[in-house]
Amino acid sequence: MKTYLSSILLFVFLNSFAQQKSSILPVRTSINLNQNWSFAKDPTRQFTALDFHNLKWSKVTIPHTWNAFDVMDDEPGYYRGIGWYKKKLALKPEWKNKKISLYFEGANQETTVYLNGKKIGSHIGGYTAFTIPLTDLKFNGTDEIAVKVDNSFNENIAPLTADFTFFGGMYRNVSLVVLNSIHFEDNQYASKGVYVHTNNVSKTTAEVIVNGNLINSSANAELTIRTTLTDATGKKINEAKTGIRSTLNKLIPFTLAAIKVNNPILWSPENPYLYQATTQLVDKTGKVLDEIKLPVGLRFFSFEAEKGFFLNGMPYKLIGTSRHQDFAGMGNAVPSALQVKDIELLKDMGGNFLRVAHYPQDQAVLDACDRMGILASVEIPIVNEITETEAFYRNCKNMQLEMIKQNYNHPSIIIWAYMNEVLLRMKFTKDPLRKEKYVTNIATLAQELEDLTRTTDPTRYTMMSNHGDVTGYTKAGLVKIPMLVGWNLYQGWYGGKSEDFGPNLDKIHQQMPDKPILVTEFGADVDPRIHAFSPVKFDKSLEYGMLYHQIYIAAILKRPFVAGAAVWNLSDFNSETRDETMPHINNKGLLTLDRQPKNTYYLYKANFQTKPFIKISDGSWKLRGGIATSNENTVTQLLQVISNTDTVELYVNGKSLGKKGVHERVSNWDVAFKNGKNEIKAVSFVSGVKMEDLSTLNFNLQPLALNNPEVPFKEINITLGSQRQFIDEHKQEIWLPSQAYKTGSWGNIGGEVFKIKNSSRQTYGTDKNIRGTANDPIYQTQLVGLDSYQLDVPKGKYEVTLHFAELMGNGIQSVLPYNLDSLIAVSKEVPPQRVFDVYLNDKLVIKNINLAATYGIANSVQKKFECSVADDKGIQILFKSIKGKAVLNALQVKKINQ
Repeated sequence: MKTYLSSILLFVFLNSFAQQKSSILPVRTSINLNQNWSFAKDPTRQFTALDFHNLKWSKVTIPHTWNAFDVMDDEPGYYRGIGWYKKKLALKPEWKNKKISLYFEGANQETTVYLNGKKIGSHIGGYTAFTIPLTDLKFNGTDEIAVKVDNSFNENIAPLTADFTFFGGMYRNVSLVVLNSIHFEDNQYASKGVYVHTNNVSKTTAEVIVNGNLINSSANAELTIRTTLTDATGKKINEAKTGIRSTLNKLIPFTLAAIKVNNPILWSPENPYLYQATTQLVDKTGKVLDEIKLPVGLRFFSFEAEKGFFLNGMPYKLIGTSRHQDFAGMGNAVPSALQVKDIELLKDMGGNFLRVAHYPQDQAVLDACDRMGILASVEIPIVNEITETEAFYRNCKNMQLEMIKQNYNHPSIIIWAYMNEVLLRMKFTKDPLRKEKYVTNIATLAQELEDLTRTTDPTRYTMMSNHGDVTGYTKAGLVKIPMLVGWNLYQGWYGGKSEDFGPNLDKIHQQMPDKPILVTEFGADVDPRIHAFSPVKFDKSLEYGMLYHQIYIAAILKRPFVAGAAVWNLSDFNSETRDETMPHINNKGLLTLDRQPKNTYYLYKANFQTKPFIKISDGSWKLRGGIATSNENTVTQLLQVISNTDTVELYVNGKSLGKKGVHERVSNWDVAFKNGKNEIKAVSFVSGVKMEDLSTLNFNLQPLALNNPEVPFKEINITLGSQRQFIDEHKQEIWLPSQAYKTGSWGNIGGEVFKIKNSSRQTYGTDKNIRGTANDPIYQTQLVGLDSYQLDVPKGKYEVTLHFAELMGNGIQSVLPYNLDSLIAVSKEVPPQRVFDVYLNDKLVIKNINLAATYGIANSVQKKFECSVADDKGIQILFKSIKGKAVLNALQVKKINQ
């Protein structure tokens, strides 16, 4: 009897344990499928899912793009076509009665999915998620998924053109989702089917409202939908529930009664407090069939045309950046952890606003914004222009719905946007009537997207971002349609002066005093390898970028009607069609493409981070060089300290240079650098607490006289036709700007700075991609018509390298196609024939060189020679013109140890 009772008790215990274990298993299972995919390109577009096995396959891991590297080579264009992915599925037998789907977080841009050779679904659009249901599965290990992804140009899919790269591939996570036959679902837009929004939020009370849809593919059932609201500690606040009768194979909408919250803790960037709403679908036996957990941020906000943005009843300036999703060496196939790191960098900078541009991005980005307190705007990729077809309009509206539905539950989002600079690439410019119709169609699409957005989500604001053609957008009626207008302004870059920015903002506000505005883009190219002590627009120097951003920050903070501002961009990003000093990269970022901070990042950190901050602005300039102005063995150069303190004391090689006040978050110092290592220390005190930053700068001092015995000559690298330094960190080389020859020293004799004619863009050089080098700035400037180059080096043996590139030719652009002030001008001048000889110390070393005919336009050419100096005449390089004018872009002289 005892044995029998013991057995019963053991059975009851084990059965109870099994039920408890079953009850804590997730009711919706998501299985990561990123591993063990095979990939092949299909450039001929001839294969189908039934015969694609003859393609050349390789093993890949998702996220994956086929454009990670071809976008960075010197060949124009990148692969835009079809890529195939395939994978075997391992399915559990117990899933046979479940709803099984593939969930793709993003694939660019047309995707077709096959199961065992049969098409089962497709999706249009490269930046939103989609779900593909799986039916007729075999469950015996032979099921194979094939995915065809196509990033070819399609006139019916936005974006049509843009200043970023349209990477192809399955570049975000993919997973297998297993659900019960009765579950929450939005079967059109790949959301979870449950939506939470807040209502009547104040400092004393708030309401949380939950609605959504469920679907029943099993049998009619009596169900309960219950939402429980808990605080950040897990403590229950309140709940709402409703009973519902679910009929078979029908999508059933529901809305729960408002959940009241007394004395809410309000969400803000300073305190991103998150409640949690847990919504369960329960059958009549009490079994939980589905469960969705969503973050809830209780906040209220508004925009006013005169006073800007208000959060939780207080005036609040939105300050942050826009963001692209690609990363160095990865393209857009970036792991979620690196995406989150971007938001951490933005937060550490003191930012409170992210413009997710120009397309919806990884959910991990917005999850991080929710947690860290970053307010966000999200937009669909209608950029530059539209196509006037019903298919284009339909796809845009579907993208807008997918964006809203998939991102609805992020409390960080306050703005939905839908067009960016849509008048930039104007069509039909030679046909006024047709052009007017085109603009009218843009406005019609904008109004339809506006109406759709406000109907789908009336709790947030809407926005369009426009380039600087204020009159054009006003005349088109586009500034009246959205609730907010964003302006992409680049005074001091694409046109005008930086000082024009503030007055231009005033003018815009005067023209539309009833419309809240944001500055959704502003920035200047900063190549961290380039430095200038007399910075000018388009020299790409770090120093010009600092001056530019100082002016913009001051103007933005001064004007309360500017609700917010987003720097273009958080980081550098790939734009395959760009040339410039870093071909294929837009380097307006505050961070490099691999997320290394530039000095401009630290400037924002000093302005907007609340904690005390001090930083020696060495950035990438820990390797410096300079020319002595006399026979002294030091070179005096500017050094900046970036700080949000009042006063900074600077120490150089152990000696104090005194204290200086900080103006616009920067203190400027004239530092006498010695040859070799220089130890720098910046010190400041905040409320009696000492703060300091340390740096070691290696300085390559170039004496005025090359035969200075205290600094023996080793080598010199010289660029011609510019007044900027270039640092090649890989080779540890410093390239100094040329100078006019001085007796006993070195320099050019004769020659004019190369400048593209009829260009309002830059005062010297070109932005043309120089093929065959990663150090484009060395070749993008030159002296034209120089007579000779003289270096008064001491006796010895030397290696001399001459660097050439022909910079003129048909179709060389004097400005970028993405000129936001519409000052586009293209030089199509055919250059004169340029034929010349070069003599090195009276010896003919280059005869009848014709750069354009022999090497083509914008190709790097190096000519290396050795010579001996046995007298006091040094090195003389003579240029003898045969036809046209001789040129030289750069030269290097190195002493050969004997």
